[in-house]
Amino acid sequence: MKILQIKNIVRKDVPLYYRRHFSGVVILELLNQKIDRRIDFMIETKATGFKEISLSLAEPVDYPLTPLIRELKTLVMQMDDKGDLPG
Repeated sequence: MKILQIKNIVRKDVPLYYRRHFSGVVILELLNQKIDRRIDFMIETKATGFKEISLSLAEPVDYPLTPLIRELKTLVMQMDDKGDLPG
């Protein structure tokens, strides 16, 4: 399993300034074929400054979810640190 990219990221309006909701499409490579799945994720900044990421896939994937979710959270955190997410 390899995560190629997250594209078509759209920020949803949320009245809470410390929560940011996004949706997009993740492109995965599983067994030498590319698949895309819709994804929703939220980045919440705690009072301590720690960022917590919640993530869900809208469609099932034929792959163990724990390592996939872990890798997606890492990618989302990197994108947020670089400023690649919509403002």
